[in-house]
Amino acid sequence: MLTSAEALLLDTFDLQDRDRIVTFLTRERGKVRGVAKGARRKYSRFAGQLQPLAKVKVTWFEREGRDLVRISDVESVRPASRLLGELEDILLASYLAEHLLEFAQENEPAELYYRLLDSTVEALLAGVDRDLVARFFEIWMLRLAGIFPSPVECPACGREMDAARGAVLPASGEGLVCADCGAGGAASPGLPAGALAVPPEVMALLERFGHVRLGELARQPPPPELLTRIEEIASRVRRSFLQHELKSYGVMRRTLGRDTGRDPGRDPGAGRTP
Repeated sequence: MLTSAEALLLDTFDLQDRDRIVTFLTRERGKVRGVAKGARRKYSRFAGQLQPLAKVKVTWFEREGRDLVRISDVESVRPASRLLGELEDILLASYLAEHLLEFAQENEPAELYYRLLDSTVEALLAGVDRDLVARFFEIWMLRLAGIFPSPVECPACGREMDAARGAVLPASGEGLVCADCGAGGAASPGLPAGALAVPPEVMALLERFGHVRLGELARQPPPPELLTRIEEIASRVRRSFLQHELKSYGVMRRTLGRDTGRDPGRDPGAGRTP
């Protein structure tokens, strides 16, 4: 069966001497993996078209029972070369793509995932701050995966979250609970070991992420310290769900000198009442 669809390229790696395996994301079919024959040749028809996060039109042939499709044509729709000019851009592109490699499924529609990644790339091309883009993307990836809903009510007691009092992310990293449920109790004041205090200003930013578009957020960007707290929360929740951390996240932190040797999900405020 011959199929054509708009896609976002996620990953490529070499196969034998002349070919490449390409993973791409489509709205209709989710994640697709295929072989681009001759892609490593000097004058390949795929030359310059297989950049990570590029938007392309892919044509491929698939046979029933085969894990890999055969890619026959890749036509550029939006090149990604401007995203790959600096080391930090390259690392971020790899980090964004790895989310979809982990969370998107093969042969399942992925309209919301596709729209999120597409709009994220558009924001980066428009010059929106990398950290803001990454934090917005992280939170929405977790929400679309159904593992980090907007903090409306406490999953432990069922009561409405009081954002003015902050919240707590338990050591398990499964999701936010209200300040009362997250506290250690009268016999053990403060937060339990490993819990993360989430102050009101971070709760307010999480709420904004749920209701304000990225372009509007960029016009009034949040302070860097709040984005750091969002990163810590996202990292904990992601690790709790996957039971491992994304490789690209560790590489990015070490390469950019952000890995201080402590768990990125731990915070100096852990153990204090929000």
